Amino acid sequence: MKPRSLALPALTAVSALAALLALVSLPAQAIGRLADVTIVDRDTGATLPVHYAKGEYWVAGRPGARYAVTVHNRSGGRVLAVPSVDGVNVLSGETAAWDQRGYVFSPYERYQITGWRKSSSEVAAFEFSHIANAYASRTGRPAHVGVIGVALFREQPPVPSPSVTPEPQRERRESRDGSNSLGGLREDLGRTLPSAPAPAAAAPQSEPESSARSQSADSVAKAAPAPSARLGTAHGQRETSVVSHTTFTRLQDQPNEIISIRYDSLENLIASGVIREPIARPHVPRAFPQSDNVSYVPDPR
Repeated sequence: MKPRSLALPALTAVSALAALLALVSLPAQAIGRLADVTIVDRDTGATLPVHYAKGEYWVAGRPGARYAVTVHNRSGGRVLAVPSVDGVNVLSGETAAWDQRGYVFSPYERYQITGWRKSSSEVAAFEFSHIANAYASRTGRPAHVGVIGVALFREQPPVPSPSVTPEPQRERRESRDGSNSLGGLREDLGRTLPSAPAPAAAAPQSEPESSARSQSADSVAKAAPAPSARLGTAHGQRETSVVSHTTFTRLQDQPNEIISIRYDSLENLIASGVIREPIARPHVPRAFPQSDNVSYVPDPR
């Protein structure tokens, strides 16, 4: 018997167009091609909508809320993700660079990076906070506060072991006579069968536009002053988070993909033009305006 499957109702041309327009009007939640990257408000469980404006991706964080960077490997091979927050590597605390440590994801694995790693069993939670309380600011590196990055690397496939041709009978006799033909064979194999060279570095998905994006975003911020201080990521409370160590050989020196997400408070993103203010609903006349709403005791002035 064939397994049963659920059939989705067919869409008419009109309903399909309406559904497509609705999807286009909504902000995205995940970005990336090699892996999906999302930002999750851990206090509410909500995935923060991602807004694309002026060449960059943005999310609005709530001051005081804990958050996580969720990475979902979409490929059938292992992937190394080097994560940074505010320009700092979240595993080592170094100023972030591509060649540093990261998390290795199995095929199609999903994992939440919830904080600054303190050991193999503990992290300090990511928490949206005033820029002065950000970990990067408190360690003398405030220049890149307000950005979350993930550099993704594919794994180099293992090099197959070379097959050794059995020695002819005559050569084996010469070896027993004291010649070093077997040693010479090993050296030749080492020269003629080197490790597979890494392919030419593919252009990172986001890197060529990074400088232009930063300049355009900065010009937007200068156009309208933010109503409040910018957000950063604080060094929150310690939490249990157990990981193990493994080895990973990168396919190439440069990342196969770079994902960059900037963040700030909702008020600041509205003030800078990144997020448009909600459109007020049009006034609708009511037949009984004084009786439509149930009234309770108002707050004192």
